[in-house]
Amino acid sequence: MPWLSENTMWEAFGARTLMHSAYGGADFGECRATIDRIGEAHDPDAWAREWSATASGLRDAAEASAAAGHAASAREAYLRAATYFRTAYAPFFSSARDERLAANSAAELDALRHAVELWDPAAEWLEIPFEGASLPGIFVRARGAEAGEPRPTVIYTDGYDGTIGETFIAHAPAAYERGYNVLLYNGPGQGRALIRDGLHMRPDWETVVTAVVDFALARPDVDPAKVVLAGWSFGGFLAPRAAGVEHRIAALVADPGQWDQRRGIVSMLPLSDADKEAFPDIDPSALDELAASLDAPDADPMTVWKLRDRGMLVHGKETIFDTFAEMSRFTVSDVAADIACPTLLTMNDGDPSSAGAQVLFDALTVERKALVPFTVAEGAGGHCEGAGRRLYHQRVYDWLDATLAGA
Repeated sequence: MPWLSENTMWEAFGARTLMHSAYGGADFGECRATIDRIGEAHDPDAWAREWSATASGLRDAAEASAAAGHAASAREAYLRAATYFRTAYAPFFSSARDERLAANSAAELDALRHAVELWDPAAEWLEIPFEGASLPGIFVRARGAEAGEPRPTVIYTDGYDGTIGETFIAHAPAAYERGYNVLLYNGPGQGRALIRDGLHMRPDWETVVTAVVDFALARPDVDPAKVVLAGWSFGGFLAPRAAGVEHRIAALVADPGQWDQRRGIVSMLPLSDADKEAFPDIDPSALDELAASLDAPDADPMTVWKLRDRGMLVHGKETIFDTFAEMSRFTVSDVAADIACPTLLTMNDGDPSSAGAQVLFDALTVERKALVPFTVAEGAGGHCEGAGRRLYHQRVYDWLDATLAGA
């Protein structure tokens, strides 16, 4: 039963936005009112227009509150505005590069910056050096921590089409309340690094995490013995990949745990058994029929977005064959046995992304490891426990508390 819309794409994007209501990044009434104005018809122009209008109205309200000295009201409104600007460009997250992608992404970051500046205690907007450029980052000091006081620090890795704003809302408040610093970043293929700077996703994610860990360990408020690497959505693949090479990590969390990407890709492609076995070393024309079906006027927009538009943008490829071939290079099997820190993996009802969680869990050689299920029956099924974020944080941080106590 849909929460907001019978339109498959609107429901998926709208439900993702609602996920952030648990920590103040969205409001159900605002989401419902915006969806109602858009209607059920598949009209991306209406989607962008109405979500941008909701976001802009909140940004104006935030500016008015800030000018009148109402910091908390301003902070909350800026944060919701950032979420809705991101939601506005979701259908245009594509290699076609609609101008609304860049415009709303810039507006999202601007609103987020204002929210971060008004955070209490102060949060910092950062630029993390990386290969001659920089990655956007946010550092939130733990509850009760004095400036410069070393605390356990969670470095959070975002997903395939996520932004630092989503990660901030979904993770910073929970870490703060439990006495953890949190360092958030967007790497290549994510958020600003992709949309503004043109950096594409890369399979050697350890190079990204090593740069972020170097940055973190240079701070006096980060306890070097208690650095946690966590990832959600596609970050549940990227973080374990990095932890297999970067060994300054005290604990690893992957939500959900994932295995080599080729396995899932090949299983869904309309190929012969022989071509599946050989992929990607096959004739690219084997996917021409699939590509043509995605160009058809009656193609399902959500399927097109998932299989073609999003991946081609994230990886910087011009065909779906090249996109799937590139994704097949993303492996964790070659480093899983080298993960040396305590590890928690989640496994979620109704989430295909967690299909490899058990495989990764079995490949781990560390003594302390946990595979934590989340179910529909407890209200926490689906991708990244979208409707059960507080249950996720309870289980994960209770495990981290116990694990780091022995570090």
